[in-house]
Amino acid sequence: MAVVTITKDNFEAEVTNSERTVLLDFWAEWCGPCRRLSPLIDELSEEHADVKFGKVNVDEQPELASKYGVMSIPMLVVFKGGEAVSTSVGVKPKSEIEAML
Repeated sequence: MAVVTITKDNFEAEVTNSERTVLLDFWAEWCGPCRRLSPLIDELSEEHADVKFGKVNVDEQPELASKYGVMSIPMLVVFKGGEAVSTSVGVKPKSEIEAML
């Protein structure tokens, strides 16, 4: 499953109204740890077809970053039923990310 780019314009359709669990990766182009985490998110998206994976560029989507209290990146937020149920800041091993799902 491809990772979806999430913006304020498609957030409701892709996250709030999603039937599936959604994992969002809040990131920025200039963030070294974000670049290290990105291939792992891509890998997980291929292995977990039941979960929707999305990326939110905090520089391009400051409203979403503010709404979810993003102070440090990378930050992962898991949504179930349209509600944020867990968060994680920093690069985490694959097993920890899978445990969030």
